[in-house]
Amino acid sequence: MKAVRFHEYGAPDVLRYEDVEQPAPGAGEVRIRVAATSFNPVDGNIRGGFMRGPIPVVLPHTPGIDVAGTVDALGEGVDGIEVGDDVVGFLPMDGTGAAAEYVLAPAEVLTPAPKSVPLADAAALPLVGLTAYQALFDHGKLTAGQRVLINGAGGAVGGYAVQLAKNAGAHVIATAGPRSTEAVTSAGADEVIDHTTTGVTAAVTEPVDVVLNLAPVDPAELAALVTLVRPGGVVVNTTVWMPAPADEERGVRGIDVFVRSDAEQLAKLVALIDGGELHVAVAERVPLAELPALHARAAEGAVHGKVIVAPSAA
Repeated sequence: MKAVRFHEYGAPDVLRYEDVEQPAPGAGEVRIRVAATSFNPVDGNIRGGFMRGPIPVVLPHTPGIDVAGTVDALGEGVDGIEVGDDVVGFLPMDGTGAAAEYVLAPAEVLTPAPKSVPLADAAALPLVGLTAYQALFDHGKLTAGQRVLINGAGGAVGGYAVQLAKNAGAHVIATAGPRSTEAVTSAGADEVIDHTTTGVTAAVTEPVDVVLNLAPVDPAELAALVTLVRPGGVVVNTTVWMPAPADEERGVRGIDVFVRSDAEQLAKLVALIDGGELHVAVAERVPLAELPALHARAAEGAVHGKVIVAPSAA
């Protein structure tokens, strides 16, 4: 089968589109014929060798944490999944990824794919959708009637976060640049702040219950977001190289998010998609052979929105 792998850490040019042996599922695993994976910024960090501590991978390594596809073989002891099932999942971050024609997945990370979007497009959901869900609800404890500020709402995680927060009955304040304003508004934001022209701390005039920071802002800007949170509130931060700020005197907690695979939560997101309450946004679709070029564009900051990567043109 074809796969994209890197045999050494480095720049995007270490990625090779090559022939590898098709894997056979072991106990508790299924083999998936990949409809698509997606590009996530962490893929570039893993390839570059910057995540060797938290995400140790074995070289040569195939990237691609998200998978959508069709089960084509079952390992021993797999129940509840059949050959021919369309599935979606968040693969183990330190395991072999889905930038290939076939991939093995632990059965427990998979959930039935949404039926209302093309199967390949479902690969845009797992990592970013779960990041948004876990940040807002597991860590932020967001509930109806609360006010949430989503800083950096124009990206892939932000698009889901705005929709999920709005669906939960929160008042959503979002920051976004001019390119993303329309998308963030249509996702359901009650207020949109153009961070390129307006200081966020000046624009938010009433305290919020939750700040979700998705943006790689200056440390001083991140620290300033704490001042917008009411006593007892929380700052949830996904830029883990910069710890979440807190204010102990006012009981404002700072929490850093490390997303985890959770098939039950993913199934909730799929149900929202099929119920018309959650929109899957795909900015680009590229063939698997072009993944090295996609990594190169991402390294230059030229990739915007969610890109799915498909082994075939279908």
